[in-house]
Amino acid sequence: MPDPYQRFETSKLLLDPENPRLVEFDLGPEPRQFDILKTLWERMAVTEVAMSIAWNGYFAHEPLFIEKDEDGQLIVIEGNRRLVAVKLLLDAQLRKKVGATDLPEIDKIDPNRRAELLSLPGQLTTRRDLWRYLGFKHVNGTATWGAYAKAQYVAKIHNEYGVPLEAIAQQIGDYNNTVERQYHGLMVVEQAERAKVFNRNNAMRKRGFEFSHVYEGLGREGIQRFLGLTRESRGRKDPVPSGKIKHLGELLEWLYGNNAKNIEPRMRTQSKDLEVLSSVLLSKDGVHALRSGLSLELARDAAMGDEQLFKQALAHCKGTLQDCVGLVPTGFEPGDDYSFSQAQGIEHLATELVDSMIKRRKKRRRSQEASVDA
Repeated sequence: MPDPYQRFETSKLLLDPENPRLVEFDLGPEPRQFDILKTLWERMAVTEVAMSIAWNGYFAHEPLFIEKDEDGQLIVIEGNRRLVAVKLLLDAQLRKKVGATDLPEIDKIDPNRRAELLSLPGQLTTRRDLWRYLGFKHVNGTATWGAYAKAQYVAKIHNEYGVPLEAIAQQIGDYNNTVERQYHGLMVVEQAERAKVFNRNNAMRKRGFEFSHVYEGLGREGIQRFLGLTRESRGRKDPVPSGKIKHLGELLEWLYGNNAKNIEPRMRTQSKDLEVLSSVLLSKDGVHALRSGLSLELARDAAMGDEQLFKQALAHCKGTLQDCVGLVPTGFEPGDDYSFSQAQGIEHLATELVDSMIKRRKKRRRSQEASVDA
């Protein structure tokens, strides 16, 4: 059966430096071809692709999509993992250089395999023409990008091609709100980096840049108010007002820390800590506590105030005592003097607590009566 696609010399095909996957790996604005190849090999599970091609050949019905740039170079904008796999299978020195020494020798598998892989099926196109296909495949398809890569893709389509966010969401089969939130989050991060109040490379992180901290956090009231964000700002390239840029730098440092300053992030667990951070930012005392270097927990206490903390502590004590009372029949041994002594200490503290509250109430009553007489 004849090859339905044009064939291109493998050696002339270049990996895509604008591949949205790469933004998560800090390769810089103009990464070298070798750095792209090494990153894709190490982080994007190319082994399975390479093994399949080594033993079965390159399937002609899976063309590479290629864009010719202004200099006439052939950039593979879809199919980069397959291109990496083929380049490694053809070049033993390259395999050694990236540590892909477990890949098989294709000449030993099939004497015709090398000649077959020296050129690959492809189709010339442009990013603008291909964005719908790429979005559907990588946002909700089988080869999905991470959230940060998705946001980069959405931003490119929206900012460079002028496609509305709603139209992008509809085309790629994603919820409009998710597309909008991820775009909003990326614009906030990029605005902070342009203003030099944040550097993603300085973030303290364990699993790469945890982009969801930003785009999930921007939906919280406290964070929105702290940054001066409005509903209308969600579609802007510079969503944060100029007067709040310093606040933006502080927020991102609390979320991610700062390696350059040896500052640990306040965020530990996103599901819990984002809500706490939002509530803290609604309080001047809470913000002051964070700026003073206190932990998120202590800042939360400062934001709540003593009156609320007292009520919370009482509720906690009552719940714990109810548990203890319920466990007496099965959990207390009559000869356990230690537990009995502990209970007596609690009784004493409870009496002292009630006495202190009674004194406070009497003092307030006398103060009120004195005001009436005056």
